[in-house]
Amino acid sequence: MEMLIWNIVLTGLVGIMGFVIKEKFAELNRLSILLNKTREEVARDHITRAEVRADMSKLMEHVDNRFNRIEHKLDQLVDRNRLL
Repeated sequence: MEMLIWNIVLTGLVGIMGFVIKEKFAELNRLSILLNKTREEVARDHITRAEVRADMSKLMEHVDNRFNRIEHKLDQLVDRNRLL
């Protein structure tokens, strides 16, 4: 009789442990999938170095053009003042 009770208790414990372990592995798998999705979203949202360099070159060209226009206007003012 003792062996029967002991077998029932051990079987119950092993069953509960198996259920808990199965649930933990399922949760680990779910977290792994979420982590991969997060990595993909982060990589998609960030800008690459090539894009930064292209944007910076456009910005520098724009600033350069502005300074050239200012320089041209200053040259015109200086020329007008020489004529007067």
